[in-house]
Amino acid sequence: MATLRQLEYLVAIVDEGSFTRAAESLNVTQPGLSHQFQALEREVGGPLLERLPRGVRLTPAGRSMLPHARAALAEAGRATVAARRAAGVSTGELHLATLYSVSSGVLPPVLGLWRRKHPGVRIRLFEHRRSDEMAQAMAAGQADVAVGPLPEDWEGTARHIGAEEFLVVTRSDDPVAHSDRAPRVRLSDLAEREWVHFTPDSGLSDILERACDAAGFRPRVAVRTEQAPSAIGYAAAGLGPTLVPANTIPPHFPGAFLRPDPPLRRQLTGYTRTSPDPVTASFLETLGEHAPLMPAHVARRLRTAERSVRREPRGLPTRQD
Repeated sequence: MATLRQLEYLVAIVDEGSFTRAAESLNVTQPGLSHQFQALEREVGGPLLERLPRGVRLTPAGRSMLPHARAALAEAGRATVAARRAAGVSTGELHLATLYSVSSGVLPPVLGLWRRKHPGVRIRLFEHRRSDEMAQAMAAGQADVAVGPLPEDWEGTARHIGAEEFLVVTRSDDPVAHSDRAPRVRLSDLAEREWVHFTPDSGLSDILERACDAAGFRPRVAVRTEQAPSAIGYAAAGLGPTLVPANTIPPHFPGAFLRPDPPLRRQLTGYTRTSPDPVTASFLETLGEHAPLMPAHVARRLRTAERSVRREPRGLPTRQD
């Protein structure tokens, strides 16, 4: 049976691209690493790597084994941390998987609060572009806890956080931001506009595409970016509207933002593969109580705009005497 040390050697060789660099990174001799790796190949009954003039390449057997090797090493690391926590040692690492947009919007204040309760615990963050990619990584044992949409048929522990709202962001003098409907907007009213879109490998691209499709059009693209904060900046600069989670809009934002009509929301959950240990459970509790799904500065501006519309109706016909 393969040992954890042998699996560690396989992962290091693949990540470093050579036996020499792998041995240096692990602080072992190259002959010792090669001997253990050959023993692993004998154990599985065939080669795992093809030696090339400049580097290595996984064989089909190696490609099959690599994700399981990574999962086994991650699980062993978490087992050590869990044992230390159970023994009352308040150090170690919390491995946290999330989406890029959640990482920039929801997590900073939550992790700030939580870390003050657990100053000795380091945080290792795994950021993903798409929720399905993150779910696969979690199923393979990448992290202690994930924050994002709950995968279908997830068998582990889950804590519902709430719904984050998506808003249309645009430049401050955009006519749609001063229309009779503001601070609400029908996406169909923006069908002829060019949009600040997202790269195809971003989950935010799917959300924008689905929302526009439901409104009856395909968005024309002015520019694509991978990150919500970048999209917000481009939209405020006048490149076109974009669609982002409300919690990614910074305080004192100089542009305009509006609620899509009908509203667009995404449910967020904190989920684990197994029952959470006390440190992970503490993080989930902090997340559930303090996640800024709708930041106060965004909510205030929306309320102010809605009150202004109610006090001063726009677009009503003038009385003729």
